[in-house]
Amino acid sequence: MNLSKLPVHVAIIMDGNGRWAKKRGLSRVHGHVEGVKRVEEIVRAAKEVGIKYLTLFAFSTENWRRPPEEVNFLMGLLKSYVESKRDEFLSNDIRFNAMGRLKRLPNEVYEAVKALMEDTRHCESLVVTLALNYGGRAEMVDAFKKLAKEVASGRIEPKQVDEELISKHLYCPWIPEPDLLIRTSGEMRISNFMLWQLSYTELYFTPTLWPDFTKEEFYKALEDYSRRERRFGGI
Repeated sequence: MNLSKLPVHVAIIMDGNGRWAKKRGLSRVHGHVEGVKRVEEIVRAAKEVGIKYLTLFAFSTENWRRPPEEVNFLMGLLKSYVESKRDEFLSNDIRFNAMGRLKRLPNEVYEAVKALMEDTRHCESLVVTLALNYGGRAEMVDAFKKLAKEVASGRIEPKQVDEELISKHLYCPWIPEPDLLIRTSGEMRISNFMLWQLSYTELYFTPTLWPDFTKEEFYKALEDYSRRERRFGGI
C-alpha cells in the first residue's frame, strides 16, 4: 500500500449484518452486534494509517421501515456504543461527529450522540462521522430549504446560488468530500448516501459482508485506491 496516496476521507456503507446472521442460523440482531465490533476495528485501523475522516452509514431514513423490535435494538446498540467510546476517543484524539435528521432520533439516543460530539469537539487526528437517520435526498432537501429561506429574506440573490453555496448548506460542510466509498456485501449501489458529495468519489465494492470486513479487508480497499489515478473529468 502506497501510504503517500491514501484517501483523506473514506466513507463506508456497512451492509450485510442480517445476511451474515442468517447464514449462521442466528437472529438479525446478532449480526448487528458483530457489526459494531467491525466498526471499532475499522476506526482503529483508519487511525493507524492516518486517515483523517471516516464516515459510516449507520442508520438511514428508510431503516425506520424495519420491524419495530429490530429498530429498537439498533437504537439501544447505538446508544451503548456512543456512551462507551468517550474515553477511547479522547485518549486517541478522535473526534466523534454525526449527521442526519438527528433530532428525530429517540431523545436518549440524541442526547448521547450530542454529548459525545461536544466532548470530543477539540480532537483532530481523526473525525469519525456516523450518518444517523440520514438520507442523501433528505440532506439536499434540507439544504435547499435553508437556501430558500435566505433568498426569501433577501440575504442572498438567486443568481448567487452555485455549487459552492449549496455545499455550504449541507449537514457537515466542513468535512471534505469522500475520496473513497466502500460498500460491503456485494451490492453495487450507493443507496441514497451522500448523493451530492460522491460526484467524483472512487467506488469500491466487495462481496464481504460487513461483520467479516476486517482490518485486512479495509487495507485491501485502501491499496486498491492507492493504485488509481483520479482525473476529475480531465485527462
